[in-house]
Amino acid sequence: MSQKTFGAMAEEAHRAVPTIKPADLQRRQKKEADLLVIDVRDAADIAQTGTVPGAVNLSFGALTYLADNEVPESWRDPRLADRSQPIITTCILGPLGAIGGKLLHDMGFTNVQILEGGVQAWIEAGLPVVKNGAS
Repeated sequence: MSQKTFGAMAEEAHRAVPTIKPADLQRRQKKEADLLVIDVRDAADIAQTGTVPGAVNLSFGALTYLADNEVPESWRDPRLADRSQPIITTCILGPLGAIGGKLLHDMGFTNVQILEGGVQAWIEAGLPVVKNGAS
């Protein structure tokens, strides 16, 4: 049985799900009220580095059931009810965000993109972060 590494899963995700550059994401956030940005890291990690303004924190582990229409309704996140809603996933450097984006893609979400380079690329582009605005 072959093993899949974290890096291999991230590469596979990048082949399946398109990326978006930080400046393009910022432009889209200003125009698209229904755009959902999801930071898939644990809340403690986001508190240390900050995240994209307006991003919601749905950790990768929780995303597996929060986005599932077949689990009890109380387990789901209502923001993930619409499978065609535009969603951008991110983490600090990109790989976990990519894997989160592919998870949503595999679950039937049709309009998912990955923030290229993650929050670090956002910061390097000179864009602002929020430290405790993620919810």
